[in-house]
Amino acid sequence: MPRETAQAKAARVRALIAGLKKTYPDAHCELNYSNPLELLVATILSARCTDKQVNLVTADLFQKHRCAADYAAAPPEALARDIQRIGLYRNKARSIQACCRKLAERHQGRVPATLEELVQLDGVGRKTANVVLGNAFDRNEGVVVDTHVARLAGRLGLTRETDTEKIERDLMALVPRPQWTLWSHWLIWHGRRRCSARKPGCDECEIRALCPRVGVRVS
Repeated sequence: MPRETAQAKAARVRALIAGLKKTYPDAHCELNYSNPLELLVATILSARCTDKQVNLVTADLFQKHRCAADYAAAPPEALARDIQRIGLYRNKARSIQACCRKLAERHQGRVPATLEELVQLDGVGRKTANVVLGNAFDRNEGVVVDTHVARLAGRLGLTRETDTEKIERDLMALVPRPQWTLWSHWLIWHGRRRCSARKPGCDECEIRALCPRVGVRVS
């Protein structure tokens, strides 16, 4: 495949955005939440875990813990038991509790709306911060790069990087800023519904004509 010019890649990204928007007009964050704190907790829990599993756990968790102070004051073992259906639950319980203590101590219990402040909280990196900012505050400060986004960005020929922050940098340069949050949702939905890791549904793919299928075996 000949090397793609910057102009051609920009045009292809515009076409990809149009195709994905048409295919997934209702794409959204599939974690259940009703406020920024709930989304922050759910996103911390979602590391190496499915959104479906997180939603099962948070249905009861959010009824029990209504504010940051509730998490901070909870007995550590009790909080761990509340989320024990989730992988790495002890570490995640510690991160959530430490995070909520800082929220109570430094931010009057409120989730801050800046990337700089969010990444200072326990258990919060760029990905989690971008999820919270984009979905709870409607602020496009970065692109969420999870396993689906990383995989599809490579398959679509939009990056050659494997490090998540470098992938994010490449995508931020290609995708218009107002669509950074939706771009992640579109790729995540496409990754879950069409472009799986082992058996991508290329024959039925809505954006096949725009995809070089980097790394995909052609039968």
